[in-house]
Amino acid sequence: MSAGFVPDPFVPRRRPTRVVAVGDVGVGGSNPLRVQSMTTTDTQDVAATVAQSERLAAAGCEIVRITAPSLRDAEALGEIKRELLRRGVRVPLVADIHFTPNAALVAAEHVEKVRVNPGNYADKKRFEVREYAEAEYAGEVERVAQRFRPLVLRCKELGRALRIGTNHGSLSDRILNRFGDTPRGMVESALEFLAVCEDEGYRDVVFSMKASNAQVAIQAYRLLAARLAERDPVGPGYPFHVGVTEAGDGEDGRIKSAIGIGALLEDGIGDTIRVSLTEDPVKEIPVARALAARYDARWSASTRAPVPARGSDPRPEGGHVDPGAPFVADPYTHTRRETRPIAVRSFELGGKSPVRVELEVLLPAEVEAAADALATSLALRPEIVCEGLLVDVDDETASRRLPAFAAALAKRGVAAPWSVRTRPEHIARVRLPAARVVVAIEPDTSDAELAEAVATASRQQIPLEWALEGPASELVSLVDRALEATRDASFEPVAFSVVPCAESPDARFVHDVRLLAARLAARGAAHTPIVLRARTTTPGNEAGLLATATDLGALLCDGIGDAVVIPVAGFADAGRALDAGYRILQGARLRTSWTEFISCPSCGRTLFDLEETTARIKSRTQHLKGLKIAIMGCIVNGPGEMADADFGYVGAGPASVNLYVGKELVERHVPTADADDRLVELIKKHDRWVEPAA
Repeated sequence: MSAGFVPDPFVPRRRPTRVVAVGDVGVGGSNPLRVQSMTTTDTQDVAATVAQSERLAAAGCEIVRITAPSLRDAEALGEIKRELLRRGVRVPLVADIHFTPNAALVAAEHVEKVRVNPGNYADKKRFEVREYAEAEYAGEVERVAQRFRPLVLRCKELGRALRIGTNHGSLSDRILNRFGDTPRGMVESALEFLAVCEDEGYRDVVFSMKASNAQVAIQAYRLLAARLAERDPVGPGYPFHVGVTEAGDGEDGRIKSAIGIGALLEDGIGDTIRVSLTEDPVKEIPVARALAARYDARWSASTRAPVPARGSDPRPEGGHVDPGAPFVADPYTHTRRETRPIAVRSFELGGKSPVRVELEVLLPAEVEAAADALATSLALRPEIVCEGLLVDVDDETASRRLPAFAAALAKRGVAAPWSVRTRPEHIARVRLPAARVVVAIEPDTSDAELAEAVATASRQQIPLEWALEGPASELVSLVDRALEATRDASFEPVAFSVVPCAESPDARFVHDVRLLAARLAARGAAHTPIVLRARTTTPGNEAGLLATATDLGALLCDGIGDAVVIPVAGFADAGRALDAGYRILQGARLRTSWTEFISCPSCGRTLFDLEETTARIKSRTQHLKGLKIAIMGCIVNGPGEMADADFGYVGAGPASVNLYVGKELVERHVPTADADDRLVELIKKHDRWVEPAA
């Protein structure tokens, strides 16, 4: 069942692509995921740029991008390349070009790849509203093609690669007027440039479709993959460079990157990745490496059959299961599944309620000490609420201890509703009036056990969640059997989840949950809530956090999920686990609990210290729940990303800043020394300010 952007949305497979050589580094095909980053130094400071490039290469960066905003910067690339080679550093270089086609031609003489932005290579962005007649629009497309063609011919002659890198924040006025600020506009902009390349018989092309909104990035990459497959349904496609731009810093930047990049890699979309953090670029490399390692293992020859050519059957023997319906109505837009609400004590699961955050805890032997640790840890995150606690009850001893633990937490002010997880054969031991009972079922669970679970839940009027455990080939049968057991009892308050297996190269949690959603739709139960369960959030395990953000975030961006359940490694870690759950929802644009900062990762165009400036502005505004503030070092993406933010702080020149409200420039050339105060005043003027808690 093709979804257009991928041959089978229920089977993880790498997208077949041609190999594009970037110097000695092959991108695409059967090559591993390539990791890259970008220097933040002034390009004309050759010594500093060489030193940072050398540090990046030593950290594992395989491709280094350097901005070339002027002819002098483009000429400096030759000196940089020569010095790196003199030091024995053979990392390929990419020239990053905006606004200056002449600089691109000079840069191509010195680097292995040139990146151009279709939104500003030959077009303009002034937010002008204008209607184009067909002939006039075609004339503009031809004008842009003529500006771009010399670079294509020169790259072809020199054996250089090209990246056609569309940014959501810098679509031209022409594209915006015809297609809007949409993923389709991003794709159409890129395809205009591809047409010039293919007209000249040049195919050493890599694409990117970046946005600060992970949902938009996912949709744009998917749509481009589908459009390219329509253009050439047989041959391998062009490689993709994937990333989320302006992701920010800290855990937020890592989580947002994992959601946007990981969701695409789950479907095999992506051949080289860049994690854009507002930090020293060297810190991007371990994050990108952790993301890449997960999918390189999945796609490796030792764990997967060879990647087939497009047009052949991509599915391994027994890998495909037809659920009888698509997993979402439209994979190119975000629409949350409409589900029936279920009352879970003081909270509602599904319906119009926000996606809930629950914690999964192990029942302790020492209930008082554990209750102290859990309550203390949750109190450290007063701005977010634990909306449920899930505990295993599989024996008589646990059943007797649970009321004491619940009472100990209630005494300490932890009022989250309790749910219990058990197996069908143990459901009779659930004696505490639970907010929800989660019943794990496997292929060998008998129909009698299913019936007993339904009867117990119905008798006690407790909402029932079926937690499916088993291989993908058995999930459809499990869904059908659970639905039949439930319908026989005419019991309505039901939800479903898939129990994630241990992390392994063959893990397919995202695809299994899609299979569940599709099967529910096929069986007339499309409005049944779905709960998403994380594998782990072990403190200090960055790879585990990235995997969790990917698994949950990918599905949330698909529109699937009414609650997320985060396991707690230890009771003292409860607050941190809860924090991770809320940050994943914020990264997926499903729920906002803190100020969201859209901050770029800095480069040679940046007009102030982005890392220091972002930290300074955060310290004054991070308590403004629901607000989006963009902090941009220059104008390349600034005005466009301002449209997705409430307020913007953009470098305008040496020691000066422009301030925006949405995409409207409201204060020009504010001295940097005054800019923070003026931003706060602007927020107050628009009635969005609240005083921070004491």
